[in-house]
Amino acid sequence: MQHIRTTNAANRLDRLPITKFHKRTILAVAFAYFFEFADINTFAITAPVVREQWGADVDHVAYVTSLSFVGMFVGAVVAGGLADRLGRKRTLTVTTLWFTVWSFACVFAWDIWSLGLFRVLTSAGPSAMTVVAVVYISELFPSAKRGKFQAYAIVIGICGTPVTNLIASAVVPMNDWSWRLVYLWGSLGALFLFLVRRLEESPLWLESRGRHEEAEATLARVEAHAVAEHGPLPEPQQPEPRGPVVKPGLGMLKDKKFLYPTILLSVLWITQTIGFFGYSSWAPTLLAAEGVSVEDSIFYVALTTVGAPLGSFLAAMVTDRFERKWCLVVFGLVIAASGLLYGLTFTPVLIVVFGFLVNLFERGYTALAYAYAPELYGTEGRSLGTSIAYGLGRLSNAAGPLMIAGVYNGVGYQAVFMVIAGTWTLGALVLAVFGPATRRRRLAAEAAAQARPRAVTTP
Repeated sequence: MQHIRTTNAANRLDRLPITKFHKRTILAVAFAYFFEFADINTFAITAPVVREQWGADVDHVAYVTSLSFVGMFVGAVVAGGLADRLGRKRTLTVTTLWFTVWSFACVFAWDIWSLGLFRVLTSAGPSAMTVVAVVYISELFPSAKRGKFQAYAIVIGICGTPVTNLIASAVVPMNDWSWRLVYLWGSLGALFLFLVRRLEESPLWLESRGRHEEAEATLARVEAHAVAEHGPLPEPQQPEPRGPVVKPGLGMLKDKKFLYPTILLSVLWITQTIGFFGYSSWAPTLLAAEGVSVEDSIFYVALTTVGAPLGSFLAAMVTDRFERKWCLVVFGLVIAASGLLYGLTFTPVLIVVFGFLVNLFERGYTALAYAYAPELYGTEGRSLGTSIAYGLGRLSNAAGPLMIAGVYNGVGYQAVFMVIAGTWTLGALVLAVFGPATRRRRLAAEAAAQARPRAVTTP
């Protein structure tokens, strides 16, 4: 246990209006998100063609997909530790570059196993980047508005999924090697380097590491932007006295205040991962296996993913207005119903309609969860707790694809979507019963910030 000083970073950030600094930060993170979401379905999109060219079967696809989730787990957990050690900004840069470099390597794969290896290495990057980006936004934005802007970043970023799917539907059928262009496209995320230079490190992280002078300098720059755009700022609330805090690290697992949300969020991310990737990773392959042409299956899935950015926009509209916990419950149940109906039809129009609804509400669910998860921790445990829960969610799906392949081979196509619907329902019920509410705390912080008198001098 140790006592720490404070530069009052949380209260100073909470009373800020949204400025060009915040918007620039969101755009940079959204750019990284764009190529992270672009990468999500690249193997699923190219798998039908790869199967034909290299004589792979459904089980080969399952092994590659499963191992990719092991990579996601490792990436997320390592990123959580790096973000605590190196900082949010630096780790965000490293993780983004990691997955774009290995996406580029996929262009040169020569068989299913080399592609699988490169995909495992690639997959460590997106999950790592996501964990750090979620924490980064949570720590830089006012608590009353962070949910909305977290969702806005995903509204922009998630366009990477339909854009990539539509590009793939055009280029994959061109010739025998054109599927490789999908991975070349994914490597363009390296351009993030041109945006990261104008980002600030999280003052909360600097404060938690005892780097108070750097935290103060960063806060002064951020406050100066706000004063220049909006005039004098309200005085921040005084920090509440803080007792001993647990030293960051795995020793925090002994602390109930850290362990309880980590277990809860692990269930949230496990059910979300199996539920979403069980659908998105398998939809093109299973449709093709059921007799739908490769071209049509890719095109249908591309159309359904158009709902993804709309779902994030829907989340932006509700995330700060209602209790996030109950929004997550409702969205999860709608996804379960839509996914089940998707599996019960082979009518092209209904495949697109129900697939659209799955993507709409799932991406809204993810945006809500990105805002909800970091709120359950203090600064010291935020990165580690988020990374463990998110990483366990991804690791769980190492068995997910094998389970889906087993259900499909043993029971049939429709049974796959019954399992997926049951997974979403379980997650919604657990969250409804055990999930803490966070809206009252956010409203209290906003009311306190607005009640403070405005400062006469600028920072």
